[in-house]
Amino acid sequence: MKPQLLPVSLSCFESFSVKRNNTPLHNDRLHFHPEIELIHFTKGEGLQFVGDSVRRFKGGNMVLIGSDLPHFWRFDQPSPTIEETNTNTEVLHFKEDFWGEDFLNLPETRRIKSVLEKAKRGIEISGPIRKRVGKLLNKITKVEGSDRIIVLLEILSAISLCGEIRMLSSLGYQKGQGDLDTGDDRITAVLEYSYSNFTRKIELEEIAEVAYLCPNYFCRYFKSRTGKTYTEFLNELKIGHACRLLIENKACIKQIAYDSGFNNPASFYRFFKNYTGKSPLVYQTEYLNGRCL
Repeated sequence: MKPQLLPVSLSCFESFSVKRNNTPLHNDRLHFHPEIELIHFTKGEGLQFVGDSVRRFKGGNMVLIGSDLPHFWRFDQPSPTIEETNTNTEVLHFKEDFWGEDFLNLPETRRIKSVLEKAKRGIEISGPIRKRVGKLLNKITKVEGSDRIIVLLEILSAISLCGEIRMLSSLGYQKGQGDLDTGDDRITAVLEYSYSNFTRKIELEEIAEVAYLCPNYFCRYFKSRTGKTYTEFLNELKIGHACRLLIENKACIKQIAYDSGFNNPASFYRFFKNYTGKSPLVYQTEYLNGRCL
């Protein structure tokens, strides 16, 4: 399964799109589009895939996705006691050149051009700027005409001045509409298979067969395409799942290690701290106290 092209539909009365969604599965498939995307999660949580990055997201997170960068969000399944509409996102889509080819080459817009360049790897926005951008996203849904473009410029200007952004996809990950060849199909197949089977041990020969490659070549191929080893990717997937289990707080940490695909709790603790910067217990405690992320 390759990433699907999902172009954003526009009416004849708009040059870019602003929408609110409360359907948890509206982004639940790997896709890309020529439009740049700014998404603000106001409710809901789950796993996000941006390029070769796999992370947890939750309400309050904000991500800027560059043109043609494959991505999707897999919302956690709601519990029987929670309404399915307990998810909400604000999504802004625009093409980089919708205001003309020369606009971003102006001296006054060089910071905006720079941040859009960084967005080709996907960036997560945090800190005080995120709250300001969130207010502007709410504002842009209420204005019309040229005021919409003015507010969009305010949004991009604020992001360009943000000192707290995190690059999501690795530097070695390069993907675009023109690159969707058989090699990219292989990477996508590996991602989908890994997501379905990461809680058990996946043998090298097994995953190499999914990609129709011999094991030795698969290792070199995967790293050349993603900038990381398959083991590193698989551990990130496991840690993302562990984060969810820690937040749910329904099992002890040792059991969560096993349920996330780690056969050795000591390895789980080491990988978890390397990936999140915190021990599993600290991560869980901070989240349950409302301070995590």
